[in-house]
Amino acid sequence: RALVCIDCRKSPECPRCSNRLTFHSANSRLMCHYCGYSQPAPQRCPACGGPLKTVGTGTQKVQQQLQAVFPHLAVDRMDTDTVSAVNTHEKILDHFKNENVPVLIGTQMVAKGHDIPNVTLVGVLSADSALNLPDFRASERTFSLLTQAAGRAGRGDKAGHVIFQAYDVENKVLQQAARQDYDSFALDELKDREAFFYPPFAQMLKMTVWDKDEGQALALAKKVTTFLQAQQLEGKLNDILVLGPFPGLVAKVRDMYRFNILVKAKDMQPVKDALLDSEFREQRNLFFDVDPVNVI
Repeated sequence: RALVCIDCRKSPECPRCSNRLTFHSANSRLMCHYCGYSQPAPQRCPACGGPLKTVGTGTQKVQQQLQAVFPHLAVDRMDTDTVSAVNTHEKILDHFKNENVPVLIGTQMVAKGHDIPNVTLVGVLSADSALNLPDFRASERTFSLLTQAAGRAGRGDKAGHVIFQAYDVENKVLQQAARQDYDSFALDELKDREAFFYPPFAQMLKMTVWDKDEGQALALAKKVTTFLQAQQLEGKLNDILVLGPFPGLVAKVRDMYRFNILVKAKDMQPVKDALLDSEFREQRNLFFDVDPVNVI
C-alpha cells in the first residue's frame, strides 16, 4: 500500500531510491523495501500540503475488509509486519494449523512448500500483476507461483478449490495455471522464447553500471555498448544482439544510479573473451551477470 495525495497525486518517495515508499499501517510508517529507509507517515502531502489517502491492497487491508464482512472470523496473517525473530514463519503456520484458524492471509511466502491437509480453498489476489513486468521470465514466475499456491489446497482427504482474482482473466498463463497444465504452458513459452531469441535458444549476459553520478553511469554504459557494437562491425563478434543501455526498473538504489546492458548470443564465449581483453575487465562499478535470473 502507498500514500497518495488527493490534490497533486504524488506519493512520498525514498530519498535514496527512485521508488515510492510503502505504507505500513501497523506502526504508521513509510518504508523503502529496497534500502530499508523508514520514516513516520506524514499527516499531509510533503509536496503540496494536500490530504493523503492510502491506495493498493496490502495484506493488512485484506484482513480488515474480511473481518468487516465476517466480524467473528479468526484470521492469521503472515507478511513482513508479522514475521519476526520471535514470531517466525513456523510459529504462524503452527498456530494456523493447530488452532484450526479458518483463514490465513499472506504474501508470496504463504504459497511455497507448506503441507497443511485441512486447507480446502486458496485465493490469489491480483494474480496477473507480475505478468506486466518487463522480464522474459515474468510468465514463468507467475505460472510457477500460481501453481504452487494452488497446490496448497486439497492436500488431505478433502477436495480443494482455487480462485484467481485478476484483471486479465482470459490470459493464457492464468488459464493454464488454473488447469495445472504444465505441458501446454511449457510448449507455448518455448515457442515465444525461440521467436524472441531468449534462453534456452540464446545465452544471455547482463552488465550493470552503478554510480552515484547519473551522467557518469550512463556514459560508462554507453561506452561498453559502443565497444561491443564496434566488435560486431569488425566481424569479431557474430550472432549477437546488444540491447541498451537502459535504466534499471528501480533506477536508483541506495543513492546509486544503475544502467543495464543486455547481450544475447548463440555462443557467449567470444563476448566474454572480448570483455576480458578490454579496459572494462577491472572496472569496479561494472558488474557482470551471466545467465541472469532477471533482466530488470
